[in-house]
Amino acid sequence: MAVDKSNQRVRTMFGEIAPHYDRMNHLLSMNVDKYWRWLTVRKTRPNQTDPILDVCSGTGDLAFAYQNATDHKVPVMASDFCFEMLDVGERKKREGSRVSFLEADAQNLPFESDQFQIVSVAFGLRNVADTDQGLREMTRVCKPGGKVAVLEFSVPRRQPVKALYGWYFRNVLPKIGRVLAPNDSNAYDYLPDSVGEFPCYEALAERMTTAGLSKVDFYPLTFGIATLYVGVK
Repeated sequence: MAVDKSNQRVRTMFGEIAPHYDRMNHLLSMNVDKYWRWLTVRKTRPNQTDPILDVCSGTGDLAFAYQNATDHKVPVMASDFCFEMLDVGERKKREGSRVSFLEADAQNLPFESDQFQIVSVAFGLRNVADTDQGLREMTRVCKPGGKVAVLEFSVPRRQPVKALYGWYFRNVLPKIGRVLAPNDSNAYDYLPDSVGEFPCYEALAERMTTAGLSKVDFYPLTFGIATLYVGVK
């Protein structure tokens, strides 16, 4: 049975875990998620003039990483359709921050075309009900010559990492989630299911190309637990 990624289900689920979201991300990845975001910024090389958009931004960690990389010189828009996640992000902002949070659906972005030097998403594309529509919208609002970056979980290809990863994801992670981030939506059962169903490596790169991007490259990270995809409009 396909994973239920309906807008209402996903919005409710992330609303329930929003207060625990950052702590769980860092705990379950042993803080490696911070390195993955750092590498995303490094691979996309933002300039110091044009705005940046981070969709499905959640509490804004990647948006803040872009802000820091540009020395607060460019506006960074962080959009998400879950208000509770955005509220956490707003409370993380410091004085002088140029990160703005906006409630918006990645499948119907409220921006004119050709606006942003970089359009990014970290661990959120697999939660969009229509992956291809999300990619088309990200591409649409990106400036010609700009970059679209997708950082997402993936399934390792090599043994024994693949088997260990699968066992941890299916048997350990959900139990940790139920204890440390209790919720009524089985969010940490949804996580391995959504990752297992989501296209990765060449399959996602092909969908990015179909969405209108060129020169799509992908970089498996930490034995393939996550993968960074970068395409040019």
